Amino acid sequence: MIIKDSFSKFTNISKLSGCIAFFTNEKSEITHLKKYLSSSEHKNLSTLLKNKNKKKGFLNFDLSPKQKVILISLKKNQKPNEIEKSGAKLTDFLKGEGIEAIYIISDTISVNVKSDAIYEFLHGMRLKSYSFDRYKSKRELKTLKVNITSSKKFNKKIYDKFKAIEFGVNYTKDLVSEPGNVLHPDEYAKRLTQLKKIGLKVSVYNEKQLKKMGCNALVGVGQGSIRGSYLVTLEWKGKKTNSKPLAFVGKGVCFDTGGISLKPARFMEDMTYDMAGSAVVVGLMKNLALRKSKVNAVGVVGLVENMPGGNAQRPGDIVKSYSGKTIEVLNTDAEGRLVLADAITFTEKKFRPNLIVDLATLTGAIVVALGSEYAGLFSNNDNLSKQIHEAGEKVDEKAWRLPLHSNYDKLMNSKNADMQNINYVGGAGSTTAAQFLQRFILNKTPWAHLDIAGMAFSKYAGALNSSGATGYGVRLLNKFIEDNYE
Repeated sequence: MIIKDSFSKFTNISKLSGCIAFFTNEKSEITHLKKYLSSSEHKNLSTLLKNKNKKKGFLNFDLSPKQKVILISLKKNQKPNEIEKSGAKLTDFLKGEGIEAIYIISDTISVNVKSDAIYEFLHGMRLKSYSFDRYKSKRELKTLKVNITSSKKFNKKIYDKFKAIEFGVNYTKDLVSEPGNVLHPDEYAKRLTQLKKIGLKVSVYNEKQLKKMGCNALVGVGQGSIRGSYLVTLEWKGKKTNSKPLAFVGKGVCFDTGGISLKPARFMEDMTYDMAGSAVVVGLMKNLALRKSKVNAVGVVGLVENMPGGNAQRPGDIVKSYSGKTIEVLNTDAEGRLVLADAITFTEKKFRPNLIVDLATLTGAIVVALGSEYAGLFSNNDNLSKQIHEAGEKVDEKAWRLPLHSNYDKLMNSKNADMQNINYVGGAGSTTAAQFLQRFILNKTPWAHLDIAGMAFSKYAGALNSSGATGYGVRLLNKFIEDNYE
């Protein structure tokens, strides 16, 4: 569904036909609607309300042959993320009813929350409207026309901020939803260069350059594929000063067969989303550029395809990473950490950032531990961890901190190299993966790792998204930046 929204000055309700929405308190009281309805309409609505279950979030009535009224109840001082969810529920309701246009009387939202909350409500509506159907031969491009009527002046600044977030989230969803035969590393790198148009500085390092630089851990993952391997940086300078940037690093395995350590065939088709960490970084950077964020930030993504070709990396191979540390590759399906190892050290050395946050669909173990409710959060810095956790709670993209400890290092030590890429002893799969990544932070830069394997893609619809790619992480990191660094 495509939402086309518009804002207009408040007009007399009697002049409107179709679907009209008002906000009420949680008891669905309508005294405040007397100024919007005629006495007969208000009396009629009061009578209809007596026969309705008021515990529902939405009540709808056919007030007349020409008018359908929807009452949206909000709790007093409801939090922004709950207001967004109410907006998303309205989109679902309208879609289910086949309603193609609605007037929302935004002044009535102030009965329980601040008047600017209408932008949060609309934000939820638009997020929920996303769908990925570009490969269907018969696409049903239904349009929902949303007219916000208000006596107050349209706040373009707030509106544009939310639109930028939506563009970032939806771009992330688009990237994650693309099939592996379309969005392979060559195509992905090509698409990222197009982001120069919105003010990002984009640099692409190809396979030849990466080999020369010594990024053998990253290159090794992609050497079985006919496609290239890339490291792409996206820089946004929103501050006039040359202050240290915030750095975001993403795993971009465009398709993961497991390589020589081949995955089972069942559900392998889902491995198109193994590049979701990189997609979050890209969506975040697009959002920052579009909303002209007053922060210096850099996004770094490693793009590879993990295939079992004749030149593929073998179990038992030893590679020298960009950091100079050597890695014994005991399982080629533990490939994401190899990509991130080089990307993290490269980011720290080249940009000397204020902090590094990496994102990856890294381990199945995190899904076992946390399911699809929380991402796993690992960090070497308590303050950074606290900031991410709090931002996640505010936008309902939650992260739960799990431990790192030097005692886990022995599980990743190798007899033949500086370390091995899996823990053969068993247990603590997500922690040992994060412990592995921490070794590539060389200069004690504050660092956090988000394992989003359970959050990036969903078989069922969430509060603000349909089934499929969720876009998890863009809103979380945007809020993290907004609250702490702008």
